[in-house]
Amino acid sequence: MKEQVVAMFYELKDAKTGEILESNMQVGQEISFLTGRGHIIEKLEEEVLKLNKGDTKIISISAADACGEYDPNAVQVLPKEQFAGIELKEGMELFGQGEQGENVRVIVKSIGEDNVTVDFNHPYAGKDLEFKVQIFDKRDATEDEIATGMVAGAHTCGCGGHDHDHHHGEGGCCGGHGHHEHKESGCCGRHDHHGNDDGCGCC
Repeated sequence: MKEQVVAMFYELKDAKTGEILESNMQVGQEISFLTGRGHIIEKLEEEVLKLNKGDTKIISISAADACGEYDPNAVQVLPKEQFAGIELKEGMELFGQGEQGENVRVIVKSIGEDNVTVDFNHPYAGKDLEFKVQIFDKRDATEDEIATGMVAGAHTCGCGGHDHDHHHGEGGCCGGHGHHEHKESGCCGRHDHHGNDDGCGCC
């Protein structure tokens, strides 16, 4: 099937608690992505591809198929010296490069006198997710979009998503907060346990 460009609005909830985690349900805030490139969660894309322009649907995705189950072994204690030059705060996200040059993200859990505890789990790991999506537009991709793998001006989301512009959300789907970036492989010198780059949520 020819690759497509999908533009949609979405609202993301924790399926268990009903807490709204992310939302772009305002005019002009739709996200656009190229299908088949891993820009959004695979299971979400499968369901979105069944929809047409103007359709709205509630899509539930288990933690295992979303951002993965929470892995307690993904929490590490690292020397504080590896974070030199960064104003650390509990709960902040750091971005760096892993062993293979891939983008990885960690969350600062606690800050000690000599060590920093970081969590390689995605913020939504272990959460069953519920998406309310509304398809704003759906069309065949252009040759340029297929060649570059990107949609001009697009924002992507999903635990498995690749945010090429590095505009990172506070929790990960399709957000837009900028965070500190740590290029030292010592800080993030391991793979993301869920095989992701730097995105999650819709995201």
